[in-house]
Amino acid sequence: MPFANLKVPAGLLDADAKRELVEKVTELYAATFGDDVRANTMVLVDEVADGGWGIRGQVLTLADLRGR
Repeated sequence: MPFANLKVPAGLLDADAKRELVEKVTELYAATFGDDVRANTMVLVDEVADGGWGIRGQVLTLADLRGR
């Protein structure tokens, strides 16, 4: 079973954006591995608490990602 685990900042994506991510990742897996995998492809969108991640040694917040 193909599995994708996407980590995103909490509050950054609305329900429609999450749905679109799931659809697009599923499409990518089907295009890569064949259409038979579509029925068993699992996509998990994990929301990480604000300030719970960083890059280049700096903590990122939702305000940072939105350009304040």
